[in-house]
Amino acid sequence: MKYTVIGAGAMGYRYGVLLQEVAGLDVDFIDTWQPNLDAVHRQGGVYVSRDHENRHLVPIKMFTPEEYTGSPDVWIVFVKQMQLDEVLSRCAHLFRPEQYMFTAMNGMGHIDKMRKYFSDDRLVAGTALVATVLNGPGDVDFIGAPGAGTMHMVNCTEEPDDTTLAMEQDFKTAHLNPELTRNLYGTLMAKVIFNSVVNTLCTMFSAQMGQFASYEQSDEVTRILVDEAYDACERAGIQLINTRQEEVDSVRYVSTVGNPLHYPSMYQDFSKGRPTEVDFINGYIAKLGREHGYVCHVHEFVTQQMHLAEAIRDAKARDEAKA
Repeated sequence: MKYTVIGAGAMGYRYGVLLQEVAGLDVDFIDTWQPNLDAVHRQGGVYVSRDHENRHLVPIKMFTPEEYTGSPDVWIVFVKQMQLDEVLSRCAHLFRPEQYMFTAMNGMGHIDKMRKYFSDDRLVAGTALVATVLNGPGDVDFIGAPGAGTMHMVNCTEEPDDTTLAMEQDFKTAHLNPELTRNLYGTLMAKVIFNSVVNTLCTMFSAQMGQFASYEQSDEVTRILVDEAYDACERAGIQLINTRQEEVDSVRYVSTVGNPLHYPSMYQDFSKGRPTEVDFINGYIAKLGREHGYVCHVHEFVTQQMHLAEAIRDAKARDEAKA
């Protein structure tokens, strides 16, 4: 099948480049960040490294939504939650009834936005435990050995059709290690809960995942956030694909073995002065709890603490600009 990636950031590059280079498929890219577009056009592609080594140029085709005239079988979407409505609106004229859309974005809220354009039978959601860093415009670093990382994917009807199965096979060929599930919200919330620990806490303390895991009480910290999130999900009728202990174990394994030197994507946004997605992660868990009569005190506190850190960061930046 032909794929077009909407959002050529760290994860968009990773999926698109691996589908093109490893699986040998036809892939296009759409982006709205002008410095990224300019760099790719100037270079003739994107520079790709793996674990900071073997930096090389991969030729790719990249367009703005307004320039693009292609018609892929599947759209792959990796856009920040805060930007998604605008980007989908700019791409809406390209969407066709026969196409599919796949996403493995962080946080929650994106599926409802995508449902404005695609019905559940043509919408495939997923999660990805894959570490990738965008060094700058047109420059990406894949963290981990080839084949590292895992992902889950689920057709939004919760019953995979032939195209969903074909996508799964393409992702396998690209060494993205997909696992098909039949539980939409249980699949997506498992990653939200994972990120509510690792992404947010590592960002608040400017820590690599391995540094967080090296704290002797890290499992206890993880369990506090996991238990509260699971309590909210149970009240909402969401059956998670992992047990509570499996979720705690996943945080520890990925932090100590999978990506111990990785700064999560939320930290990458925070350190570059961008808004974080905390409202779509810890904030979403807190909102889910309140909607079902349960107050997630810790997730609400962590969400506010993250916004406090953003406010202090922005105030310092304004003071430095005036000096």
